[in-house]
Amino acid sequence: MALVCKIELSQTDGITLTVINKDGNITQTATFDGTTITHTCKGQDNTSTITQKTDSITVDCKDFIVNAESITCKSTKDTLHEAEGTFSINSTDKASFNSSADFDVSATSKLSMEAADFSVTADNSAKVTALTTTINGDNKASVTGLELALTGTTSASLKGATVKAAADTTMDVEGLTTTVKGQITNIQGSLVTLG
Repeated sequence: MALVCKIELSQTDGITLTVINKDGNITQTATFDGTTITHTCKGQDNTSTITQKTDSITVDCKDFIVNAESITCKSTKDTLHEAEGTFSINSTDKASFNSSADFDVSATSKLSMEAADFSVTADNSAKVTALTTTINGDNKASVTGLELALTGTTSASLKGATVKAAADTTMDVEGLTTTVKGQITNIQGSLVTLG
């Protein structure tokens, strides 16, 4: 493989270094014009460019790959990662996402979270709102609180093979119309008042 190498010097245009690979149809160019450093690798189908100015470095290419033992990226202001295709973050060890301010996660269609153990903790309040909300435990589901309120605007249903309601002090069952019904109905107590 024979290469054509050129060096051009100009007091107005700066320095241009060019390497031409005619067999591979590849031209490599580096220009230093006093304001911008531009590295260009142009092939038959694709072109990659690195443009460096005093306040910015821009990389334009088809595939951008970084291989390193460790990578640290810091910005004193904003950071943006955007993909028009699939955006993936994978870790074979622990992954952490921390924010000193608000942290928003949103999806236009579907948002899924999956783990062997899942825990959500809030110091002040936690709220789940949806058109339809389902909480399911294949073995057991528990809802606990210092005060517990279950409210249905139109109706509320509690159903199970066995249903037990117990209170340590006082239990009130009240309704405009109240029906207690069963094949066998037991009403027991040391003092029972009806009416």
